[in-house]
Amino acid sequence: MAEAENKSRVLVIDDEPFVLKILVRQLANLGFLQVIPCESALDARAVLGNEQEPVDLIFCDLQMPVMDGIEFLRHLVHVGYAGGLVLVSGENERILQTAERLATAHKLNVLGALHKPVSPDALRKVLEGKIFGTGTLRLAVSPGKGSLLYGPEELREAMARGELVNFYQPKVAVATCAVTGVEALVRWRHPRDGLVFPDQFIQMAEDNGLIDDLMRVVLVTALRHCRQWQNAGLHTHVAVNVSMLSLTAIDFPDIVNALVVEAGVPTSSLVLEVTESKLMRDPLSSLDILTRLRLKGIGVSIDDFGTGHSSLAQLRDLPFSELKIDRGFVHGAWHDASLKAIFDASLNMALQLGITTVAEGVEDRADWNFLRTAKCDTAQGYFIAKPMSAAELSPNWIADWEDRDLGASVT
Repeated sequence: MAEAENKSRVLVIDDEPFVLKILVRQLANLGFLQVIPCESALDARAVLGNEQEPVDLIFCDLQMPVMDGIEFLRHLVHVGYAGGLVLVSGENERILQTAERLATAHKLNVLGALHKPVSPDALRKVLEGKIFGTGTLRLAVSPGKGSLLYGPEELREAMARGELVNFYQPKVAVATCAVTGVEALVRWRHPRDGLVFPDQFIQMAEDNGLIDDLMRVVLVTALRHCRQWQNAGLHTHVAVNVSMLSLTAIDFPDIVNALVVEAGVPTSSLVLEVTESKLMRDPLSSLDILTRLRLKGIGVSIDDFGTGHSSLAQLRDLPFSELKIDRGFVHGAWHDASLKAIFDASLNMALQLGITTVAEGVEDRADWNFLRTAKCDTAQGYFIAKPMSAAELSPNWIADWEDRDLGASVT
């Protein structure tokens, strides 16, 4: 039975006529009636050139003569295509994954990738939540797209008015499910634009000498909330992201330690997270500052591990107490051999170095079950909780989390 009619214009590109016909029929069964089949990328370019009839969604094969799918992706970037994109291929998993990462890096709106022969269930799943209810294709836009421009004076005034607020994402022990910590994530409650995410203003703060002031606001607020939680019986640590620019000031450890003492919490309650791809700009200063932080009992975490170029050297040289495995190697690792190999290697290195591990990007039950069979210490992600206000991190939320049936499916 066909779904309700969808008014989106869909372009399907495949040099195999039979495959093309099947995919057009499957889309019709899902309610897509304006489907344009093309047997070559060159024909598809001509369709896209018609500005009077824009295309909302493209299904693109990778292996095609004359112009292959990767060349066509380049063309989509060139013309500024803003609709949805689904990659389709009979090639192996790694080639398809690489093409998907390439398209995503080009800022194309990639909905997913499909293996040939495309099954109706797989097709429905990749479109799930994007086609029903409005009669036209709905594409989710992540926070930060369509960037708004803010100036340094506006940010300076926002800090003075108390418009910057902390949200907190819980981190839980995989073995016991207990809440062990939170990561502080700053948001700007803008009087005009609502809740503004940090990717809209962090770079501007760094470029205009405001990053230390911003970090101080986040850190002071996080330590105050940590003290409140500990007074209420929730003994947890709080993690705060720090900029590399802050780690170039030789007195940075003393400043942080003074704020911890002022807040009345143990230094062991604080973890500073540093993105490893940015860490080695000034190795000597980093070594000095991070070592002094560790001597004061403050934890130091290497964030987004595996996404930079100097990971092994940093693990060797710098005194990290925690390693956060990037979400790109966690989500879906249970069914992806390449991701699992990288995840396992990161985990084993941390284990041998005596470093605590945190898996980021735990998005669903399958990710959680996978971690339960591994030797990972801590998990963080939407499966556990989205970032929440300090008030929401309450005994009731913790009780609800601990009451979930989290171990039954693990063998």
